[in-house]
Amino acid sequence: MLLQDDTGGLYVREIKEEEEEEVPPVEGAIVVNVGDAMQIMSNGVYKSVEHRAFPNKTGSRVSVPIFVGPAGDAVIEVLPEVLEGGEKKAAYKSVLYSDYTAHFFSKGHDGKRTLDFARI
Repeated sequence: MLLQDDTGGLYVREIKEEEEEEVPPVEGAIVVNVGDAMQIMSNGVYKSVEHRAFPNKTGSRVSVPIFVGPAGDAVIEVLPEVLEGGEKKAAYKSVLYSDYTAHFFSKGHDGKRTLDFARI
């Protein structure tokens, strides 16, 4: 979660896009960065996007990243409530969170391709 000030500098990139797009600050708004686990559990309804912050010339910024995730022995999977009604099929298989993070850290950063590890 990010409470931006008017300094700005947050950029995101859609999964299939080459260019990054600036996220303009909105006074009082909280930006929520949804991680890969949430994308899997929501069956892609909520997207995990690449992001980064660039310094700019208008002022300084303080960032305090906090990473929150399931326990290593938790199974992450598409929530049954997302599939209710039967119109959609799961796009992701069930994976042990520790296996997912081990895969993530076993290779160089390559955008959002880590999600392919859980994709059906």
